[in-house]
Amino acid sequence: MTATIELSITLVLKILLLSLLPTFEGRYALLIGIAVGLDPLTSFIIASAGVVILAVVLPSALTFIDDLARAAWNSKYTLISKFSGLYLRYVSSVRRRVHKYVDRYGTVGLILFVAIPLPATGVWTGALGAYLLGMNRWKTMISLLVGGLISNIVTLVAAVIVA
Repeated sequence: MTATIELSITLVLKILLLSLLPTFEGRYALLIGIAVGLDPLTSFIIASAGVVILAVVLPSALTFIDDLARAAWNSKYTLISKFSGLYLRYVSSVRRRVHKYVDRYGTVGLILFVAIPLPATGVWTGALGAYLLGMNRWKTMISLLVGGLISNIVTLVAAVIVA
């Protein structure tokens, strides 16, 4: 009995960790959980916990990139200073140009982008895109959460139908 519980906890942690990795994320971790014998609903819940974690952590963590670039811009090392200045100008320019589109379509567009269960359309890519486009952090978190959960639901339904 104890070995079964330990195996289950280990399996749950493995699926949760897979759900946090770029390229795997919740939808593929969910499928792996089902493939190794987890109940589909249990696998969905574990994979969705990963989506929640990523939706909260990534938008907050990515804001540190700008902070690092600003700090490096004041660096005494010319190459680092020039590179970070170039980065800051480029990102600022992109954000200015797309601002009206982000305001109009940002939340719904990001939800749809993340919800499509295909490679390179998940929470990680969505968070990076939202960051580069200058989306509001709270709207980004909600969009990533909703889109990631929709993606998991689509994947779960497809897996149950196929099985």
